[in-house]
Amino acid sequence: MRYCSTRGGVRGWDFRDVLFSGYAPDGGMFMPEEIPSLPPAILRSWSSLSYQQLVCEVCSLFIPEQLIPRQDLDALISSALSKFSVPDAVRMVKLKDSLSILELFHGETLAFKDLAMRCTTRFLEYFLRKEKSRITILVGTSGDTGGSAISSACGLSAVDVVVVFPRGRITMVQEKQMTTHLEDNVHVFAADGSSDDIDVPLRKLFTDLDLVKSHGLMSLNSVNWSRILVQLAHFIYAYLQLSDLQNTEGDSLPDLEVVVPTGGAGNITAGCIVKHMGIPLRLVAVVNSNDILHRTVQSGDFSMAQSVQQTLAPAIDVQDPYNMERVFWLVSGKDGVLVKDMMEQFQKTHRLSLPEMLHKELCSVLSSGSVSDEGIMEAMVKCWKENQYLVCPHTAVAVWHHYHCPINPGGKRCCIATASPAKFVETVQKAGLAIDAEALRALETRETRCKDLEQGEDWEAALRECIKAVGSARQRGEPFYA
Repeated sequence: MRYCSTRGGVRGWDFRDVLFSGYAPDGGMFMPEEIPSLPPAILRSWSSLSYQQLVCEVCSLFIPEQLIPRQDLDALISSALSKFSVPDAVRMVKLKDSLSILELFHGETLAFKDLAMRCTTRFLEYFLRKEKSRITILVGTSGDTGGSAISSACGLSAVDVVVVFPRGRITMVQEKQMTTHLEDNVHVFAADGSSDDIDVPLRKLFTDLDLVKSHGLMSLNSVNWSRILVQLAHFIYAYLQLSDLQNTEGDSLPDLEVVVPTGGAGNITAGCIVKHMGIPLRLVAVVNSNDILHRTVQSGDFSMAQSVQQTLAPAIDVQDPYNMERVFWLVSGKDGVLVKDMMEQFQKTHRLSLPEMLHKELCSVLSSGSVSDEGIMEAMVKCWKENQYLVCPHTAVAVWHHYHCPINPGGKRCCIATASPAKFVETVQKAGLAIDAEALRALETRETRCKDLEQGEDWEAALRECIKAVGSARQRGEPFYA
């Protein structure tokens, strides 16, 4: 298994090199050169596997045994998923009117990103131990990614993690899950801007190859292929749990609709890859008022609005769904030249009209919806009244689609639950619902550490200075926070 850039300038990289990278050197994103297919016989043989076993099977398709032997791979994934609050790390809940919800939020930070993040840091640690080297992880976050990255990497001796979050645009719980980590290898910045604003200096830092090489700079955003890889498993798990595959024979496979709350589009990208592998998913990406992805699917207009709107679902307050570059590459037939031209135009102008054929192909694999804050509240209340089941505002984005777009009789649908409602106490209460989040309230009184990045300040320079200063401290064998 070899990897290439979506922009065509890089080929032949192995999993280890891609794991330790952010964007590809040509500015693109890494994808497998060849995507394996999953014939019905394999899917049926997987139908009784646990989620953890399924992650192992999926990862083994993309990680050659000469890099991580299967026994080691299984042990790493077992370790990564050992501290989740439900036995199989994820849980499927079946509610009224054919509504099934796949809960992916049972990790330490109560967000779906814990699943892939913990596996990815275990993969990193495996290579770092063998190579006796160290890295600096640089992450921009729209809410949950930063806390998950810190939780997964804090205390690791060969890793420093630098996280930037948009000040005032995330919940108190999300912020405290980052700023209350006082380990010497955790460095948190609060930027006076949106998550899209944060992405700009981070992209520039990753294109500085001297900085990347000298400090082992890498990303744990869903830019990192390993994050997407692990997320393939929950789409396959949902399919095996809900599609009645065991009751079918031959090559004919039942389909399943999967509704995904979508921001940076990493999760929906994983779904598109699984569909490309031969599983008949009907994918629905549902966004909030930041509707660039919805406009792209509806009319081919991949253009950013003038600003990011703050909504009740802050983790998907995104106007630059950067993983769509991977989807464009996939549906274009892996046309790196086309994708390079498109994405370079988008980066310069923030506007792009998809070529007609590409738009047609995109619509063949993906449909979409957009939900207002009022719709989010409506879905939270209705789901509680009908099922006594509480959803977070992001999951409510998917549930809204279920209530407003009834599924055909006999059809199967799964909504992805990306975070626990306990992370969004204020929104739950605003909806007139009750929640016990006493354990999370303890975060309010804990000591914090964070540095501000103000409007007008050179964020790129400030982050570069931090990365270099941390590196110097590590070379001297000294703590950074004396």
